[in-house]
Parts: sequence; structure tokens; C-alpha cells
Amino acid sequence: MSDMRVSVIIPAAGSSRRYGTDKLGQDLGGRAVLLRTVELFTRRDEVKSIIVAGPPDELDDFRMRYGAQLGFHGVQIVAGGKTERWETVRNALAVVPADATHVAVHDAARPGASDELLGRVFEAAKVHPAVIPGLPVADTLKRVSEQAIRAEEEDAIADMILGESAEAATSKGRFVESAIDRARVVAVQTPQVFEISLLRRAYAQADLSGATDDAGLVERLGERVLVVDGEFRNLKITVPDDLAVMRALLGMKAAEGRAAHKRF
Repeated sequence: MSDMRVSVIIPAAGSSRRYGTDKLGQDLGGRAVLLRTVELFTRRDEVKSIIVAGPPDELDDFRMRYGAQLGFHGVQIVAGGKTERWETVRNALAVVPADATHVAVHDAARPGASDELLGRVFEAAKVHPAVIPGLPVADTLKRVSEQAIRAEEEDAIADMILGESAEAATSKGRFVESAIDRARVVAVQTPQVFEISLLRRAYAQADLSGATDDAGLVERLGERVLVVDGEFRNLKITVPDDLAVMRALLGMKAAEGRAAHKRF
């Protein structure tokens, strides 16, 4: 496809529960994580529009914090969903410009994707209607029990594993149920890029529940999804340790002084 026009959707409506505070507002080399993520796409010629979907219940505050800087890059801010990620993407999909040929959906907490990775995904999307990056899984995978054991339930096991620490009452473990064959298993990343008509068909399905990524909805249509090589630096910031790793990968130091939510 000679004239590729990409509209980028960045879901940013999550609550950051696992991080403990607003992870998108954390300092990454002098700018918020969210802005670093947006800036990945502002340098790409294929990208013609960027849509950020913020938290619907706090959209005014979101606009106050990020609106000026996002507006500088021509980013449109819309309200995301209240519960599921697919709701957020669907809301953003409704305002994608009519002349877009492709949509790229990228996690707001993945600010480390290299330009080489973006180029690889976009080039593949010129010849295949659904493309995602993925990394081979290196760790041994185990399926564990649904129920966790807690210190008060399994005192002997807890004592051996946890000792007498103050965390013993809240720490927990799970039993292994089976091993998972990691052959041909990949950890999926973003951006996930789709021909606009295909993604619209995927989101027009009656039941979107249970979808953890956009490729999953495309797969429900029976369409094939192409996986290209991802990269380690494209990790998703989920917990504070991830931010420390990201800073190290990008050669950035932690900010000093003001609290993160007051820096931007």
C-alpha cells in the first residue's frame, strides 16, 4: 500500500492499581511516561493522527495535566471506557478520521518502543491486514492453582517460605498444577496495527467480553494475525520496578525533588 495513513489510538483510561499511583504521570527523562509514549509516533510519516483515550470520570483533570502538551502534538483526547480496555479502544475508534487506512493501538505505558520496531510493524502492515509484535517466551511457564494459600491457612509451609516476617499474614503462594509448553509461545506487545475496515468489523461483533487485546477480537473473526519480532525495551510499565528498568534501558535518571504528580 503506497499511501499508508495511520491513526494511533493510545488507551490511557486505566486506574494503575498494580502500580499504586498514576504510572502515566511518572517522570521519564523530564517528561511524563504518557508524553514519551505519544512522542514515539510524532516522528513517523505514516502517522496522520493520534487519539488518547483518558479516564472518563477524571477527564477534566486529565486534560488539565496533559492537554497542553498533547495539543502541541495535535493529539485528540477522548473519554475512554469505565471497565474494560476494549471499551476504551471502541470509544477512540469512533473518532478515527475517515481517511485513515490503518489503526495502530499502543499501550500508554509502553514508552520504550524503538523506531526500528515501529518501522518493522508498519512495513508488515502494508502487506498484511493484522500485525502485532511478539517476543519468544524464555522463562519456564507453569499453570498454578486458582486458590492461593495464606500464612494462617498453611502454617508449616508459610513458616518455611516466609519465616517470621511481618509480611507472613498477607503473603501468599500457589501450587503448581501443570507445566506449559513454551514452544512457539510469544509474549504479545503493541503497537498492534490493523487495516481500518478489519478493526471496525472486529469491534462490530456482538460480544466483545474477555478480550485482552485487539488482535484477540480480530482472531474471533477467523482472520489471521501476523506476528513480527518485538523487543525487550518495549516492555509495559506495570509496577515501579518496571519504571526503573525502563530508565536504565533508555539511559535516564530518576527525577529528584517534587512529587511525580506535581512535575507536569
